[in-house]
Amino acid sequence: MIRMHALSAGVAALIAAPAWAAALSVTVSHELDIARPSETITIPWADVNRALPNALIQRIAVKDAQGRVLAHQVTNVAPQAKDPHNVGIAYGDLIFQHSFAAGEKSASFTVEKIDTLAPVFPTKVSARYVQERLDDFAWENDKIAHRTYGPALAAPAAPGSGKEVLVTSGLDIWFKRVPYPIVDRWYNKGHDHYHHDEGEGMDMYNVGRSRGAGGVGVWDGKTLYASTNYAQWKVLANGPIRAVFELRYNGWDAAGTQVTETKRFTVDAGQQFDTIDSTFAFTGPATLEIAAGLNKTPTDKGQNPVIQVERDDKSHALLQWVEQSGNGAFGTAIVLPTATGYAEDALNQLIIAPVVSGKPLRYLAGAAWSRAGEITTREQWQTYVAHAAARLNHPVRVALKAVP
Repeated sequence: MIRMHALSAGVAALIAAPAWAAALSVTVSHELDIARPSETITIPWADVNRALPNALIQRIAVKDAQGRVLAHQVTNVAPQAKDPHNVGIAYGDLIFQHSFAAGEKSASFTVEKIDTLAPVFPTKVSARYVQERLDDFAWENDKIAHRTYGPALAAPAAPGSGKEVLVTSGLDIWFKRVPYPIVDRWYNKGHDHYHHDEGEGMDMYNVGRSRGAGGVGVWDGKTLYASTNYAQWKVLANGPIRAVFELRYNGWDAAGTQVTETKRFTVDAGQQFDTIDSTFAFTGPATLEIAAGLNKTPTDKGQNPVIQVERDDKSHALLQWVEQSGNGAFGTAIVLPTATGYAEDALNQLIIAPVVSGKPLRYLAGAAWSRAGEITTREQWQTYVAHAAARLNHPVRVALKAVP
């Protein structure tokens, strides 16, 4: 009997496991001709447990077709409620990655129980609340880092305190030149240091009261109504391959409609983009128009930027490529598959899509810096964005089979 069910990364088929199953065979396929570097593969842990009863996350190995052990992660994002018999059923997904070469449309793996402890794999992603810096929330992978701003930064400054005040739900970028984690190092270095490239990268992106690189608001055709700083945070998974966290925003008035938002960020190793699922709650209108934005003035003072903006209808994407006089070049982009149009206001370039209350709006947001050495031209950034959109629209398919 073959059982089918939907996955975030495609569709999996699992043949019912015999009692003597020794491994779970995994075949991952897709239909694109492009390369898919650092493709994240997810398998519901319930299917792993069904094929390999009593499997435990610290005593399994994921192997590729050559028998090499791959880094893996097991999330607790959507677990079963309890595991009263300690048999390993209370987990979410098994996660690992594979880089498909151009033209490689299928790859095979096995998941096996092992007698020894699985190694602790180096983490490539992280997300955390930064209580030491006015309620910042920061996240990163091996390519790029970000932060956004909490209640303490929005709070008024006491007279004479010198406290910084910024009210915005825009998303910031920290550009990296190194694959290892830098968020903790940069916060420890102090504010002045991370605004200069000392070999690891720098904070050179300007957010202000804009949407930054991927913040959203409600668009009524003329005015963008945006939330203020996030109100609550929750980390759901934190590496080594994927970080997942949520930010909740207090309600705000959008031209007479009260709106709340919860954003879920999925941050995968090896990607310039984060996947963002924004869920809005409102009553009254059947739908609202949501606009995701890119700041029109994203550079530090004195950089004399040349900013090229592109509206890519085929990929449903909004792109910037920014040439600076002293800090290299960078690209930002939003990929919004359900986009119906574009707009702009005084602060932001915007891409627009309708939403229904309670139904997530999925989009990609991210950036790349020329000094990181991987994406150094506008044309390369255009290609990367187009490929990211294609990958989002054509997820991999996962087939599972319990084998002796």
